[in-house]
Amino acid sequence: MKNQISTNDAPTAAHLLSHGIISSDTIYVAGQVHVTPDGVIIDGTTEEKVAQIMNNVAAILKAADAELNDVVKVVIYVTDMAQMPKLNEVYPTYFSEPYPVREAICVKELPLGATIEMSVVAAK
Repeated sequence: MKNQISTNDAPTAAHLLSHGIISSDTIYVAGQVHVTPDGVIIDGTTEEKVAQIMNNVAAILKAADAELNDVVKVVIYVTDMAQMPKLNEVYPTYFSEPYPVREAICVKELPLGATIEMSVVAAK
């Protein structure tokens, strides 16, 4: 059985997408880019972009009665690996040890012209 997660505190998911899904004790959060809940893309620093992404992820997790420290896996997509040093500075500030496992993948482009996207898996 699976249940859809939805919140007004994260950017609207297209009609064919979900903010996230809960299946058993696992929460799957859809990839989030640096867009505010009202649809404005953040074009600031890497730190500002990650902050917006993590705000979106945290809002979706909250709608599932979870929090960032419940995250067990993070997948990061970037359009330029040169963003990784700054991302690596700010990323750990959102989690406590033991840190979630992580993958970082460089891609040609991301939705809405974003340069960073993150998806997470959390466990209750």
